[in-house]
Amino acid sequence: MATDEMTQEEIDALLKQGVGDGNADMEAILGAAKPVEMPAFSPNAAPPPAGDGALKIEMLYDVEMEVKVELGRTHMLVEDILRLREGSVIQLEKDAGAPVSILINDRLVAFGEVLVLNDFFCVRVTEILSDADRAIQRQ
Repeated sequence: MATDEMTQEEIDALLKQGVGDGNADMEAILGAAKPVEMPAFSPNAAPPPAGDGALKIEMLYDVEMEVKVELGRTHMLVEDILRLREGSVIQLEKDAGAPVSILINDRLVAFGEVLVLNDFFCVRVTEILSDADRAIQRQ
């Protein structure tokens, strides 16, 4: 029976082949290492020009994402939820006129204001959170 798995004896034999003076081997490896220059990272930098092998943003145009607009939240006891009937009013933790939260795939990414346009509810994006702001929101 052919298998890609190694026995413990084979693993031990391979490990013994590489064992010498552990400190000398490590010093030789570290001595041969050269520092690598990394470009400075800027979250607001322009993307690199598209070329062979470069990711093109057009590849992402067909990706579907769930977008939610959250008017507000509240906490309720099960007893209070069971008493809800048609016409019941649920008070939210946000003030009237406060910005609504815009979430993409359950992550807060922006704030907006609710509008009515041609009998449809709409949301105007008023603030897009920076990477740093989104990182703070996740904590």
